[in-house]
Amino acid sequence: MVMLVARQFVLAAFAAFMIGSVVGPAPAQAEDFTPTRFSVEVRGSGPDVILIPGLGSSRDVWAAEAEALVATHRVHLVQVAGFAGQPVGAPAGEVIAPLVEELARYIEANDIERPAVIGHSMGGFSGLMLARRHPESVGRLMIVDSLPFFSAMFGPQITAAAVEPQARMMRDQISAMDDAAFAAQQAGGVRRLVKTEARQGEVVAWSIASDRATFAQAMYEVMTTDMRPEVAAVTAPITVVYAYDPAMGPEPMVDGLYRGGYASAPNVNFTRIDGAFHFVMFDQPAAFRAAVAAFLR
Repeated sequence: MVMLVARQFVLAAFAAFMIGSVVGPAPAQAEDFTPTRFSVEVRGSGPDVILIPGLGSSRDVWAAEAEALVATHRVHLVQVAGFAGQPVGAPAGEVIAPLVEELARYIEANDIERPAVIGHSMGGFSGLMLARRHPESVGRLMIVDSLPFFSAMFGPQITAAAVEPQARMMRDQISAMDDAAFAAQQAGGVRRLVKTEARQGEVVAWSIASDRATFAQAMYEVMTTDMRPEVAAVTAPITVVYAYDPAMGPEPMVDGLYRGGYASAPNVNFTRIDGAFHFVMFDQPAAFRAAVAAFLR
C-alpha cells in the first residue's frame, strides 16, 4: 500500500514537472559549436543569468522573471530539446548528462564568466550537476523546488538501485501510453503541482507537446540519479528555494526533506515560499521574484 501511494504521488509530481529554437544574439558564440540538446534565447545586457526549465516545460515558465531581469542582466533562456514542442535534435539515450555537458560548452564558447544559474525542478537538478562537474562554469546556483535525489521523498534509506525497477516501469508505461491517456494523467496530476488554476492548462499543454520518449527517459534519470554524495563537493554558493503548503503535510517533514538533502553543501541557504506548489513562480510570483532578486544581489 505504501509503495502504491508513493507511486501515485510520483506520477502526480512528474505531471507537474511535465510540466526555442532560436539562438539569440550572444555575440561570442563559437562557430564550431551548435547545441543539439537545447536552444537559447538571449535578452538584455549586464551580468549573465542562465535560466533552465524543468521536465517537459517551456522556457516560457521564466517569462515574468526574464522580463524583470532584462533591464539589468543578460538573460539566457534555455529550452531543452524534446520538451514543450521543441524538436528532439539529438540521438536517443541519456538526456540530463549530455544536456549538462553542452551547457558547459555553451558557457565556455560564449566566454560567459561564472554566470548565475537558476533551474527549476529537473533544471535545478541539471544546474547542480553542472556546478559539480564543471565548477568553473557556475558562479552561483539557485535550485528551485528540486532535490539532489528525487526519490528520497520515499524515505531517507531509499537507494537508486532500489528505486530503479519502479522508475523503469514508470518510464515504460509513460512511453507506451496513447495520447488520450497521457493527457488525462497530466490533467489530473497538475492540480497537485500548480495551485493557480489559470496556469494549470499551459503546464499540461507543455507536457503533452513534449516528445514522449525524451520525457520518460528524463523522468527515469531524475528518479535514479543520486547526487547527495556529491553535494559536499559543490563549491558554488547554492540557494535552495522550495514551496510549502499545508496540503503537502507537516512543515518539519517538508523542511527536513530539502534542508537535509543539501545539508552537506559548504555554502547553502534556504528560502521557503509558502502558499505554493511545485511551480512556485506561478503560485507566488511576487515572493519568487523577491527571492531571485535577493539571490542575484
